[in-house]
This record gives sequence, C-alpha cells and structure tokens, in this order.
Amino acid sequence: MAGLIAYGAYVPYHRLARADIAATLGTTPSRGTRAVAGYDEDTTSMAVEAARSALARDGLRTRVGQLFLATAAPAYLDKTNATAVHAALGLDPHVLAVDMAGSVRSGLGALVTAARSPVPTLAVLSDLRTGLPGGAEESTGGDGAAAFAFGGHRNGAPVLAELLAHDTVSDEILDRWRLPGAPASRVWEERFAEEIYVSLADKALTAALDQAGLDRGAIDHLVVSGLHARACATVRRTSGVRPEAATADLTAEIGNAGTAQPGLLLADVLDRAEPGRIIALVVLGDGAGVLLLRTTDALPAHRAARPVAAQIAAGGAPMPYATYLSWRGLLDREPPRRPDPEPPYAPPAHRRNSWKYGFVASRCEKCGTRHLPPDRVCVSCRSVDAMTDEPMEQVRGTVATFTVDRLAHTPSPPMLVVVVDYDGGGRFRCQLTDATEAEAVIGARVEMTFRRTVTAAGVHNYFWKARPVRTGETEGTGA
Repeated sequence: MAGLIAYGAYVPYHRLARADIAATLGTTPSRGTRAVAGYDEDTTSMAVEAARSALARDGLRTRVGQLFLATAAPAYLDKTNATAVHAALGLDPHVLAVDMAGSVRSGLGALVTAARSPVPTLAVLSDLRTGLPGGAEESTGGDGAAAFAFGGHRNGAPVLAELLAHDTVSDEILDRWRLPGAPASRVWEERFAEEIYVSLADKALTAALDQAGLDRGAIDHLVVSGLHARACATVRRTSGVRPEAATADLTAEIGNAGTAQPGLLLADVLDRAEPGRIIALVVLGDGAGVLLLRTTDALPAHRAARPVAAQIAAGGAPMPYATYLSWRGLLDREPPRRPDPEPPYAPPAHRRNSWKYGFVASRCEKCGTRHLPPDRVCVSCRSVDAMTDEPMEQVRGTVATFTVDRLAHTPSPPMLVVVVDYDGGGRFRCQLTDATEAEAVIGARVEMTFRRTVTAAGVHNYFWKARPVRTGETEGTGA
C-alpha cells in the first residue's frame, strides 16, 4: 500500500494584526492576524523547519530518495534552493533535490509527483506572501511551510494515509500573475475566474472519486485551497459534500500562504483526523487538482510533534506594522554605522557543509568531549583524529550568558547573542531569534532553528540560531 508516511508543518512565530494595517494606512479595518516570517527567514529556511518536523522519527531521513521544494518565492534563481534543504537535513548525497518554483500551482505538482514516485519522496511546500502596502495580498496573505513524505510499507515505514486516487485539470487562466522582479501579484476581477474554477474543481473531484469508487457522501474532510478566495468558498459550499465535512481555511488566524496553503490545511486535518476517514484535498490555481486520502490506524501514533493548531496558538503578540514593512524591505531603515556585512565565501562554506547546514558537531572517542564547531584535536585530552560526528539540530540547551548588542548590523535591532550549554555537553555562542530582550536570560531553555543570518552581495548566508522553548512545548520533540 502506497501513501503518506510522514508529514509536518511550520507556522512562523510572528503575527501582524490586520487592524494595525488599517489604522496606519486609513483603510477599511478587517479582523484577524497573518503569520509573518521573521527577518531572518525565507522560503528555504521555513522549508527546512517543516521538513525537520516531518522527518523527526528515527530512520525516516535515510529512506528519502527524492526531495522536491515547491515555492512561488524562491530565495535564488538559477541556483537550486532544494540543495540547501537537503544539506540541512543531512540526506544521502545521492538523493535527488530539485525545485518546483515560480508558481503557486507548483505545490500541487510537488504533492502529485511525490505521491506517484516509485521511491520515498519528500515534497516540501513553502511560501512567503507580501503584496504592496494596503493591498489585499498584504492583509490576507501569510507565510509558512509544510512537508509530506510519500512511500509505502515496503520502505519500512507505516502508511499514515493511503493514497486512493488523484486527478488534475489544467487550464490557462489569466487571473493572477507577477512578472519576474515585481514586488506583488496583479489580479484580474474575481468574478471572471470564479465560475471557471468551480467547474474545474467539480471535474477533478468527480474523476478522482470515480477512480476510487466513492461518492461525495463518503468524504469526511473536504480541504479546499487556492488564492482565489471566492472560488474556494463556492467550492466548499456547492461541492455536494456534507457541509460539516468542509474544513476551515485558517485565513483569519494566519492568512493564505499561497504555495504552502494546501499543505498547512492538510497537515491541520491530519493532526486531528481519526483512522478510516476520507480526506479530499482540492487545490485551485491555473486549473484544479484533487488528492483523495484515507487515514489508517497508524496515524494517531505518528502525528506531527507540533500540530498546526498549537503553532497558531503559540504565535507572538502582533508586531508593529512599521517593523513588518522594514523586514519586508518596503521601509528602509538607517543602518548602523558599521562596515557592511561580508558574504560567505564558497570554498570554505563547501568544506564545512555538514557543520554550516547540518549543525553536526564532533565528540572525542577517547574522553567524550563534545566540540562545537567540530575539530580534529580534542581540547581536553589532545587526541588527534579520534572524533565521531554528532548531529546537534535536535539537542536543546540552556543559556549560560547573553549579550544585547545595539550596534550590530541586523534588520531587527538589537541583536540578541547567547552562549548555550547543550544537554550532553558542549558550549556554543550564537544568535537568539524569535525572542524579546526579556526572554534573553540566564537559565532559559533554547532549541536550534535553521535561519538566514545575513544577505550580502546577493548571497544568502544560512546557519543555525537558538530560539526559546516556549511554555507548553515538551522536551525532546525537536523541530
């Protein structure tokens, strides 16, 4: 039986209240908040966090044979972004890692391709929606990522949801577009595409149900995703599925994350669905696509460690609108009077890939001392080349001391720097993110997260930072 063997989602910590946008710009106020990627996050770093959650169980990473990264906001063009995700996860070098980038529909493409692949495949959907100040995309958009691993029992992993059928319908519809380099999408009048999408969704859903030998009354959870809000609402209302089966779209809480939205909604359903339930995922955009899944008895024991609902509830207090504009590059702040940051250099970065991307330390085989960063010579017993690699990304630690640096070059001053004593040994100095000054205290518990530390000369520098372990999160869950 082939199907879903793992999943995970990532909702950024920060929030922007829609009422604050209206208060600043004098527009009509609306309710709710949207999720906002931090100043040190992009679609690549969010993809890593979602994939870490999906592959948290022991042994899953060694089974992955392909990795697809889908996003409409890639950090790089020409260069493959999926390889950074591959490196951060420490996957086998022979694992194919490629992008499906440029359009929101690429998320559907990654899911369908992964589900049909003969080898275990990880599909990661990640997006960062911005829009011009005061526009609908800014207010209703959101940021986030989700990851899904497809395989089967023959790969040694229990199937959480069996793939029953899928169908796609493609159509050239000029309802939304964005030219390369443009800061925001342009959208045609919504009434133009609404009827088209409703019809296409009906065709795809009917074909998928026919393949599975089911009728619409068998659907227990109907998930409808797309950037055309009116069409999605109409499909939920007129699809012929029982009204109580239609799931919420989470727009009021975190916004619409575009490419990642179907993944976030599906993960939210999997977080609470009972075994034996039929899930229909309908994705609208340049056509329509449907995946039919049936949950298995293995799902309750293998749900994601961090449910979507819990991540939504754990979001921070709404940030100032001016801070959001600054993080998005729409408001230029006076930089510190310090030299501009230098970009990372390719040769040394490549030589230290396992440390830079995978956060792999070393432990002395003679005396057991852990070294961060890894080293050839033990600082305790002076043994040479007697080291074993030790991944640290899931290891939590305690803040030994900290610094609040108001002069450092950062898009979100002040920079918080902490010295962390890790469980099991080892000490390392790094930045603290997703935190306020009040949370930078001696004794605070922290975990590691993959972030973009700086962008200089057009080059993104990725590395690991610490973030607070917040109340209600269990020790040892990882990210």
